[in-house]
Amino acid sequence: MKNILEAPFLREMCEATSNMYRLVWDERNGGNISYMLDEAEVAQYLDLKNVLREIPTGFEAKPLAGRIFLVTGTGKYFKNVQNDPETNLGIIRIKEDGSTAQLLWGYKDGGKFTSELPAHMMSHMARLKQDPQNRVIMHSHPTYTLAMTYVHELSDKAFTHSLWEMCTECIVVFPDGIGVLPWMLCGTNEIGAATAKKMEEFRLVVWSMHGIYGAGKTMDEAFGLIETVERRRRYTCSPRTCRARTRSPMKRWCSLPNTSA
Repeated sequence: MKNILEAPFLREMCEATSNMYRLVWDERNGGNISYMLDEAEVAQYLDLKNVLREIPTGFEAKPLAGRIFLVTGTGKYFKNVQNDPETNLGIIRIKEDGSTAQLLWGYKDGGKFTSELPAHMMSHMARLKQDPQNRVIMHSHPTYTLAMTYVHELSDKAFTHSLWEMCTECIVVFPDGIGVLPWMLCGTNEIGAATAKKMEEFRLVVWSMHGIYGAGKTMDEAFGLIETVERRRRYTCSPRTCRARTRSPMKRWCSLPNTSA
């Protein structure tokens, strides 16, 4: 077996998470990535019959049964991935029942995949129907994109046209536009399903007052989509021109028991 720490897909993940942390897109344990891997390539580094443990996913993804994914871990900091990938990342295979993940490598401290796995797997299923070559789902909290959701009209058309009108490169990079979701509680199957629905049409989906999702054939494509949106938003969103104001969905959430803001 080859050394998995030298696997190209692992190096890609380490580089992407380091860059996202460096760009201040993913503070603390924010952000997550899932990367669908080629079984034959993974077999060069791991014994695919050796299942370390099984982890319930909490949702059904039968269309992905047998598929293998490299996924960032829950509660893990992107800044630590480069130096300790085996603790902060995991390689999972979706079992035949569609609702169990078989751990093949990683999460060595007893951890598991990101809490946003429903949004990732549902988005993979949606994008594969549109593009069988899709491999990456990436989620982050880019500063200026997030800030714009507090002051901009939250509709697919308005958000997309605002960016298209700002720079013609945007029309070239994402001619399919951007999907926008209203504020929803993260880490739930509901936001996962809503994201996947948007992914049927768009490769970029904004989570209002939270962040953005990007999908692509490669890590570079998914990263580049988010990077393009964030760069263009930076042009029009400065501390003077883009002042955050809390909207009613957040007010309702903050008023719930055991929640402070």
